[in-house]
Amino acid sequence: MQTVTLNNGIEMPVLGFGVFQVGPEETEAAVTAALAAGYRLIDTAAAYQNEAAVGAAIAKSGIPRDELFVTTKLWVQDAPAEQNTATAFDDSLRKLGLDYIDLYLIHQPFGDYYGQWRAMEKLNAEGRARAIGVSNFPADRLIDLILNNEIVPAVNQIETNPFHQRVADHEILKAEGVQIESWGPFAEGKNGLFTNDLLTAIGDKHGKSVAQVVLRWMIQREVVVIPKSVNPERMAQNLDVFDFALDADDMAQVATLDEGGSQFFDHRDPEMVRWLSARRLA
Repeated sequence: MQTVTLNNGIEMPVLGFGVFQVGPEETEAAVTAALAAGYRLIDTAAAYQNEAAVGAAIAKSGIPRDELFVTTKLWVQDAPAEQNTATAFDDSLRKLGLDYIDLYLIHQPFGDYYGQWRAMEKLNAEGRARAIGVSNFPADRLIDLILNNEIVPAVNQIETNPFHQRVADHEILKAEGVQIESWGPFAEGKNGLFTNDLLTAIGDKHGKSVAQVVLRWMIQREVVVIPKSVNPERMAQNLDVFDFALDADDMAQVATLDEGGSQFFDHRDPEMVRWLSARRLA
């Protein structure tokens, strides 16, 4: 598996398996199949409410812990954020059945994320979180966090797909030494992604599916990507993207698909900020 090197020297697989919107009752089987297919990066979150199922699949897999890269995420915390972050981390660790997390992310840029970050810096210093980062942070909030704290986030996991390519954000992240990671690489099929004529033509040229073209496009842009599927055949297909390369013309054509906006929702929309900020995990 190809890897990227994070800003603290840790190696992270460039292609992993995500479990967003996979129900707890399906997650164990899905992660078991993903691990059997060869995935070693598994991405979950407290908000997905399936950490325990991910942990069960890992425990039963027999794969040595040091061969896995497990990511989970911290939801918005009430005050005192530092204390509650430590408690939330312990809860995630318990559900996953692990001694440490490879990558721990602040899930949303809301609430006292400064307090959350200070607690995460301590977890990193203790070795319980090998790397720490953020998710859904716009560039201005990310830069502010970097300038006013000790540790630069290792990763910013943000929506990235052919219709929302995040070119400017990517350049800023590169300049700051923060690895970009894509959620929603297929835009959940929105905007006709899987039947898009341009992507289909590029796939036909290389004997690959649209999904494989999208994943290859991400990887060549040095974007870590975590596609989701509960279908073992598609899991295997999504991993089969290291035996071809898109040429410069292919990359330029995909670039024309960028619409410059989210296929889901805007994290800066005041009503979305209110909704996400008010949500608490049971």
